[in-house]
Amino acid sequence: MPLWHIYHPVDTYTEQDKQDFAADITEIYTRFGLPAFYVIVQFHEMPGTSVFVGGKPSGDTVRVVVKHLARHLDDAGRRKRMTEHLDGVMRPYTHDRDLHMEFHVEDTPRDQWMIAGLWPPDEGSDAEKAWAQANRAMPY
Repeated sequence: MPLWHIYHPVDTYTEQDKQDFAADITEIYTRFGLPAFYVIVQFHEMPGTSVFVGGKPSGDTVRVVVKHLARHLDDAGRRKRMTEHLDGVMRPYTHDRDLHMEFHVEDTPRDQWMIAGLWPPDEGSDAEKAWAQANRAMPY
């Protein structure tokens, strides 16, 4: 599952912005066969007095933490392309709005992840395809 934590100043995003941003993020992963319900996006509003960059208050900073559990890329070139792609997806919601943004991606081992008490099916398996079609976890 990809889990995205988006820390942003209060009132940076409208409800529609959040829906659009989350839909754009979800599309990244469903394009590669992941079930849509794997993708979780959490928006965290941060008061301007709670974010400091270089020791100084910052009211225009967006910090994104992306945690990947379902897929990992072992090749450095592919990781770089993926990171650049993620930056491009975030651009309309950050750079293009003159917000200071940075992000990083963490990989969590698959054997430390469960959904609804179930181990996720193997990548590309019939069970994973069934989960994607049903858009929910179910015994397999």
